[in-house]
Amino acid sequence: MEENQKKVDQDWKEKVEKEKAAPKDKDAFVPPPPDFKFFVTTLAMQASIALGHMPNPATDKVEEDLVQAKFLIDTLGMLQEKTNNNLSKEETELLENLLYELRVAYLEKEKGKAK
Repeated sequence: MEENQKKVDQDWKEKVEKEKAAPKDKDAFVPPPPDFKFFVTTLAMQASIALGHMPNPATDKVEEDLVQAKFLIDTLGMLQEKTNNNLSKEETELLENLLYELRVAYLEKEKGKAK
C-alpha cells in the first residue's frame, strides 16, 4: 500500500512540474527574463505616459499626471544613487540618459504650467 502511495505522489509531482513548465496557451504572454535595463526602461515609459508623451495603454488616451511623473523620475534617481558603481557602463549610460531626458521634459511641463 505504501509503495502504491509513493508512486501516486511521485506521478502527481511530475505532472505538476510539467504543467508549470508548459505554457498554458500558445498565445499567452511570456514575460522577458528580469533585466535591469528592461526594469528602468519600463519605469521611464511609465514616466513618459504620466508626462503625456504617449497614450496610457489602459485608456488609450493621453493623460498628464505630473505628480506621478515626478515620483517615477525620483524613483529612477534613487535607483541611480543606490546602484552607483554597481552597473555596467551600458546600464549606467542608459540610466543617465533616461533621467536627463525625463527631467528636462518634466521641467518643461512645470514651466509651461506656471505660465
